[in-house]
Amino acid sequence: MSLLTRNAILTTATVLIASGGWLSNSPMSGLHVTDPEGHNISQFAPGNARVVVLMFAATDCPISRRYIPEIARLQQEFFSQGVAFWWVFPNPDDTAAVVRKHELDFSIHSQTLIDTRQELVRLTHVSVTPEAAVFAVNGAGLREVYHGRIDDRYLSFNQSRPAATHHDLEEAIKAVLTGHPVTPPDEGPVGCSIVPATLSNPHSNPQP
Repeated sequence: MSLLTRNAILTTATVLIASGGWLSNSPMSGLHVTDPEGHNISQFAPGNARVVVLMFAATDCPISRRYIPEIARLQQEFFSQGVAFWWVFPNPDDTAAVVRKHELDFSIHSQTLIDTRQELVRLTHVSVTPEAAVFAVNGAGLREVYHGRIDDRYLSFNQSRPAATHHDLEEAIKAVLTGHPVTPPDEGPVGCSIVPATLSNPHSNPQP
């Protein structure tokens, strides 16, 4: 995505702020999240958005990498229905340069955020990469309706099914779009622990 296109989307976006599970449209001056070009971002929902998905990832987590095609598929499927996707990189070692290279190496075309201070991690209560957080656009704000695994492909860090049998993230998005309740996942996400912002660790920590 070109810088011009990225900025055009951000200009029409909705500002998020945490308030009891809701993200309001009031300006939020204290959010320190940047795109890979270093621009501070506090707006995530284009004007026509009905759903916002934050995909928490790590450049050095193998499971996170393996889900890139699935997220690209979901983005293509739901783009016309007003679903906005963001990749979020919260680990201290995922610097702008590292993330830009990762985007090129894996042909990532979604909008990308670097959550250096892990403010989005705290807002969404995620702990693993890959893990998704889904927000329903509701009038004057956004409401978190789901956070957890993408699907049930992985049973543990070193054990996976040939293919997923339950697509939790996809079903959560469809539920919001059709006005139905979102069903929480049966199990937690499998991947790599998010490295605390106070640490700099080149190795991701496997989580069952």
